[in-house]
Amino acid sequence: MSQVFIGMPSLPAYGQGNLFATESFPDAAHHELRDDQLRKNLRHATTSIREKRAHVVGELPDWEDLRDSGSAIKETVMANLPAMLEQFEANFTARGGTIHWARDAEEANRIVEGLIREQDTDEVVKVKSMATQEIGLNEYLEEHGIKAFETDLAELIVQLGHDKPSHILVPAIHKNRSQIRDIFLKEMKDVDPDLSNDPRELAMAARAHLRRKFLSAKVAISGANFALADTGTLGVVESEGNGRMCLTLPETLITVMGIEKLLPHADDLEVFMQLLPRSSTGERMNPYTSFWTGESHDDGPKNVHLVMLDNGRTAALADTYGRSALHCIRCSACMNVCPVYERTGGHAYGSTYPGPIGAILSPLMTGIKAEENNSLPYASSLCGACYDACPVKINIPEILVHLRGEDVDSRRGQRRVPSEMDLMMKGVQWAFSSGTRLGLLEKALPLGKLAAGRDKKIKRLPGHLAGGWTSSRDIPAPPSQSFRDWWVKEHESPAPGTPGPAETTGQEK
Repeated sequence: MSQVFIGMPSLPAYGQGNLFATESFPDAAHHELRDDQLRKNLRHATTSIREKRAHVVGELPDWEDLRDSGSAIKETVMANLPAMLEQFEANFTARGGTIHWARDAEEANRIVEGLIREQDTDEVVKVKSMATQEIGLNEYLEEHGIKAFETDLAELIVQLGHDKPSHILVPAIHKNRSQIRDIFLKEMKDVDPDLSNDPRELAMAARAHLRRKFLSAKVAISGANFALADTGTLGVVESEGNGRMCLTLPETLITVMGIEKLLPHADDLEVFMQLLPRSSTGERMNPYTSFWTGESHDDGPKNVHLVMLDNGRTAALADTYGRSALHCIRCSACMNVCPVYERTGGHAYGSTYPGPIGAILSPLMTGIKAEENNSLPYASSLCGACYDACPVKINIPEILVHLRGEDVDSRRGQRRVPSEMDLMMKGVQWAFSSGTRLGLLEKALPLGKLAAGRDKKIKRLPGHLAGGWTSSRDIPAPPSQSFRDWWVKEHESPAPGTPGPAETTGQEK
């Protein structure tokens, strides 16, 4: 085994982390929120997926047991990752495959480029792969004179539109049918100029475009959903059949896969092949499931390579709270239920992995101190919907809170002058540490009621922090008395011979 990078930090590299990050999440979100068409597209798509998922999940009486099993299997993998990687490598190479170990994106990209050069070609076809997006493989290959053609329909739309994916499962979720037709008319050669926005016509146009690439490609590049340690088998699940074409037609197959994708045994697929389709597309089973073990001289690729990618995963593995983020099976269920994602879309996150899972994966893999990462843990309402939807029970809200704490701690030594938040927290500490001081502050409640006015709402407060709060929401008028004052008034012992509150109102004690 060349190297296992367990416990070693990943090095900054081309394409690592937030490949497309140009601004912080709050700034990007404000821009995306102004796109009415984007919000309409997202609302329609996520609502449809949620409804389908709820239907097929509701059919299984043991759904929660499956989630528990999936979580337990992934915990086992993370606890024994070095040994499982060695077991997988032994079984994969014994069947004719070749494994390459990559510390970071730069090393992985160089390896893939070298393998393509060996086949004397400057074109490759690709199965949809989050790992290759993470390392910026397409951009890297283009800079080095190699053209990578996406064959997944949604990825093709994004590529032809010179755009960026905005969703793990449905990369073109931010585009509607008319926008897709316009992209095809502009970018596809020999497309019918009378092409309509009918889904069938659009799919047939894409099929004709891709068929030529499939039949001429010498090299294909794929990702992997699963890798079975006990057999050395790789697996891809997809919905269109493009993956099957890439995995069988070219003579050389190069797979790029994160080291966390392992499963201990083939039997574990029984759990994950129920969890993944239902959580991702809302289907009982995905239309195409492909598994391959090594090379084949009679049918399929003769040269089979696997690039095992670290790229920050060992850094995440070393984080006690965050390592469970590596359990992710890339189903996108957390995005489809997230109220923040539904309104901002994936581009606002500036990350290969958007939505709730991206808000924890990117900071864990490339560091919370990175400028493009430190705002991501705040891109959540902490409502917990993502935790409830996750098929492997990743407690995303808990990890978000943990990362927010790390962000705050990383900034403590950077400020010589206390911030407004620091001063406010010191004031709260001073007041809450003494009942007497808290009682004095409670005497000011009538002033707050006066400031609220007739509509009983405080609409504007001074300062950056309080003013920021009231810029987007109103504060209800405070009560006329505190709970402690009410309690004393209602429950303090009356003087001898004086009726208590219950007696004066005729209530039973």
